[in-house]
Amino acid sequence: MGAHVLLAEPRGFCAGVDRAIEIVERALAKFGAPIYVRHEIVHNTYVVNDLKAKGAIFIEDLAEVPAGATLVFSAHGVPKSVEQEAQRRGFTVFNATCPLVTKVHVEVAKLHREGYEFIMIGHAGHPEVEGTMGQLDAGIHLVQDVQDVARIEPAQHDKLAVVTQTTLSVDDTADIMAAIKARFPKIREPKQQDICYATQNRQDAVKLLTRQVDVVIVVGSPTSSNTNRLREVAQKLGTTTYMIDSAAELRPEWFAGQPRIGVTAGASAPEILVRQVLERLDQMGIGSVRKLGGIQETMKFPLPKGLKLIGDAERKLEHLR
Repeated sequence: MGAHVLLAEPRGFCAGVDRAIEIVERALAKFGAPIYVRHEIVHNTYVVNDLKAKGAIFIEDLAEVPAGATLVFSAHGVPKSVEQEAQRRGFTVFNATCPLVTKVHVEVAKLHREGYEFIMIGHAGHPEVEGTMGQLDAGIHLVQDVQDVARIEPAQHDKLAVVTQTTLSVDDTADIMAAIKARFPKIREPKQQDICYATQNRQDAVKLLTRQVDVVIVVGSPTSSNTNRLREVAQKLGTTTYMIDSAAELRPEWFAGQPRIGVTAGASAPEILVRQVLERLDQMGIGSVRKLGGIQETMKFPLPKGLKLIGDAERKLEHLR
């Protein structure tokens, strides 16, 4: 049998990413360009460039947004200070924060009222971490690895709760969690883990895939946390793994003498990028593709109020797509 491709299932867009992109597209259709978006709506080069071409302007500082403009918060969430500044400046705001990230924010607010401090497991500088830590003025201690657990000094140990970034490695987080519980036995854990269903499902799928192939291709942008975690999961299982932003990065030498090629995609990578990878592999003579069985995701999140479209705006949305 010649070289062939195994396709992970599930892969690509999750419900939170779908919703965030639809919010920007609907805002463009209803209010017209430009629509301002704080930070990349999701961490994917193709998606961001596509929305830029349709009239979205991505900014980091709200001072760049003119008075009276329409502003969208990215899927990663924002600190309270950014919400308050947007309100002060009088923007029309649509919040595309993933509802699973919002769930973490709500938990932080609730437990803070009960007198809790927090340990957050996450990556420093990631916008989701900045958004969650920015829900409070103080009292959230960030840990990135097991070593950090020994370094943090909460003001008290009795009322401590743990929250996590939603896009982490399930396995790495379990190790950090074990260290936290060993040092702080009374720590309060979330009722349901914060790592989102889509991150978990894609990591489980890549584990299944990796054991059956010689090379793994992970489609997604370098800034995407969940995509980087997929690459790490595959590499830890000992399989040569490449993370690519687009099919143009594929190299024929990666597949020399490697007949079984696995392909997956991060939760912010659109399916068109996977199709382009398969087309490029086909041009290299690797045309046989088989999907692995996996969980079928049916999750859908409601859109914010104020984005219902009628008539011309509805037609404009179809045109944008």
